[in-house]
Amino acid sequence: MNHLIYGGTIITMQNGKIIKDGAVVIENDVIVDVGKSREMLRKYPRGYERLDAKGKVVIPGLINTHQHAAMSLLRGYADDLPLQEWLEKWIWPIEGHMTANDIYIGALLTAVESILGGTTTLNTMYHYTPNENEAKAFADAGLRGVVGHVCFSWRKKEDINALEDLAKSWHNRADGRIRVSVDPHAPYTVDPEYMKELKELRVELNEKYGLEKAPLIWHVHVAETSDEKEKIRKAFNVEPKGGVMEYLDSLGVLDEHFIAAHCVAVTEGDIAVMKRRGVKVSHNPISNLKLASGVSPVPKMLEQGVTVSLGTDSPCSNNAADMFEVMKTAAILHKGLNKNPTVMAASQVLDMATLGGAKALCWNSEIGSIEVGKKADLAIVNFVKPHLCPIYNEVSHLVYAAKSADVETVIINGRMVMENRRLTTLKIEKIMEMAEKAKTRLLERLKRNVK
Repeated sequence: MNHLIYGGTIITMQNGKIIKDGAVVIENDVIVDVGKSREMLRKYPRGYERLDAKGKVVIPGLINTHQHAAMSLLRGYADDLPLQEWLEKWIWPIEGHMTANDIYIGALLTAVESILGGTTTLNTMYHYTPNENEAKAFADAGLRGVVGHVCFSWRKKEDINALEDLAKSWHNRADGRIRVSVDPHAPYTVDPEYMKELKELRVELNEKYGLEKAPLIWHVHVAETSDEKEKIRKAFNVEPKGGVMEYLDSLGVLDEHFIAAHCVAVTEGDIAVMKRRGVKVSHNPISNLKLASGVSPVPKMLEQGVTVSLGTDSPCSNNAADMFEVMKTAAILHKGLNKNPTVMAASQVLDMATLGGAKALCWNSEIGSIEVGKKADLAIVNFVKPHLCPIYNEVSHLVYAAKSADVETVIINGRMVMENRRLTTLKIEKIMEMAEKAKTRLLERLKRNVK
């Protein structure tokens, strides 16, 4: 289906270019033209489904660079706890009872929530199973995503088998919407030798299944809390020199395909290493605040030229998949912490949620901005709302005032997956019913085990 969206304000995220009364022309899955409505309507008079965007703002689809999509089934299950207790006493025990079907349903629920909020791409880390998994859920929902299998030292053989199957089955599949990543959980749960082995495996899998423009990346929790070095010492009897990122660099595992989630407790030395190696960052301000992990020094990283993107983290540590909330929190948090209202300007934050996210996922040749030749991943936001009136600056409104519920239409890979708040790929009520039933079964299995 070819589309011509006209009459709206187009936020291209291309060198700050904004087109009032603009139009975007889409053929199949690609943007073929962008310009003024009058010109585009004259140039393309027939053969396109026309969408009137008057009073609306058209943006690149938001890109969420750190998620655990299946964990929507655990939303609200264990709140108001420290990270280590939250993981070891609550989350990991119940996850041991999650089935492949639970993972698929949880990922479907997160996919639905994401599309409703204008997010078109998710980078998720979870447990992969061959038949039902997050990749299948994203493909079924029409979402774009990078799907990884989380790795731990205690299950090396299982991890390697899962990664090989995941890459073979899903990398660059679903019309190119699904890519794959290798995901060591964290430096304190993956020993030094295994971390290096996983780096070699990523390279091998990339040679087998990757393409120059579609590489397999890797995705790791790094320096999420200030005691991470001590955790590494206790777990593996090694003495990290410098910060956690410097420790990883000593293992030879850092490169431009590495996306590090959190980066709360990074040092000046860590930031220098990240800049030198081309490491990308996913900043998760809401999750880090909720778990009291601390605040990542994002302005310092940006000053050094490190690519920083935005993520929600899992639906049980945030507890939402709402990128509009994340944008506003990221902007105001760093202003307050630095006592500087000019830090993290709205335009910079929106870039982090779009083009910056695409760069972090090594996907910026295809997504992240509205320009000719890129994939048609768009969100149309209705600005005819009291909280978005009057309009002085659309970008400011998107970061500080807009809500996820203001997103009206979403197009992914040229396909309209939501129109006028109605999903075209899935039935929301059915997914919610499936999730409630899966939650009940999961709690029953946990209760039987405790007895």
